[in-house]
Amino acid sequence: MVKETTTNKALSLKSLTKSTVWDVQENDIFRMLEIGEKDAELKDNLRHFADIIRSAFMIEEISDDKLIREKYTKLGYKVGYVKLSEDNKVVWAVKKRPITRVTDLTYENIRHITAAKLIEVLDRNFGGGWESLSQSIQDIIESGFDISTTTLPKDRLHKKGGMYEKKVADGYEVLEIEKGTWVEAIFAKLKPETIKPRMKFDESKEDEEDNDEDVELPDDSYNKPDEDDVEIEEPNDDEITEDNYRTTFDIDADPDEDAESLSDFIADE
Repeated sequence: MVKETTTNKALSLKSLTKSTVWDVQENDIFRMLEIGEKDAELKDNLRHFADIIRSAFMIEEISDDKLIREKYTKLGYKVGYVKLSEDNKVVWAVKKRPITRVTDLTYENIRHITAAKLIEVLDRNFGGGWESLSQSIQDIIESGFDISTTTLPKDRLHKKGGMYEKKVADGYEVLEIEKGTWVEAIFAKLKPETIKPRMKFDESKEDEEDNDEDVELPDDSYNKPDEDDVEIEEPNDDEITEDNYRTTFDIDADPDEDAESLSDFIADE
């Protein structure tokens, strides 16, 4: 399904950043550049803005040939003239960079995709589960989405009134990854945008604080890990049992799940 192109008239070259550029479409790029050609302040910095645009768009400088223009148009590019300077007018073919792999995700674009799109990208890129992603990719995803995972026996994952049903009802998208008779479920929901409050300080108090000397800092040993702490290894696929599966978030215990062991499931079958 092709996403309908929309025009974002609120943005201009002056407000364009490597994050906001993901909010615009190809038509917007040519509109903003055309306006920039007539603005003396922007005109001298068009190459700078072109670099920002390239962070979210593929740009090809092509010859002004009808067949070449038609070729790029068929490939989904928007073609038009761009005047980068008084004596340099070129033809650009512009197309939004696709986000199809986890390596396409960045801190700049992560909040510009939906949870459904994220699940689609994750489904296309791995079969080993959430932990198979690199820490850097996990950090990028979690900067824009609430992520939680759980691994349960296949016949218990969709239990009526269970966690799966509650998560979906709460607006989470879910990806299921089969691991033998068990299934890992990855839940994703876009985080709400928050505005950080700006704190105002009384200048007189700031001066007093600056003059304070010999302030004893509190002992931070409370938060230090014990030397005997050890990292718990995850069980492999052959060692996963009802007693050792884990989740990455706290949920209320299910009486049925706590009461039964893996052997009970086998016995029931």
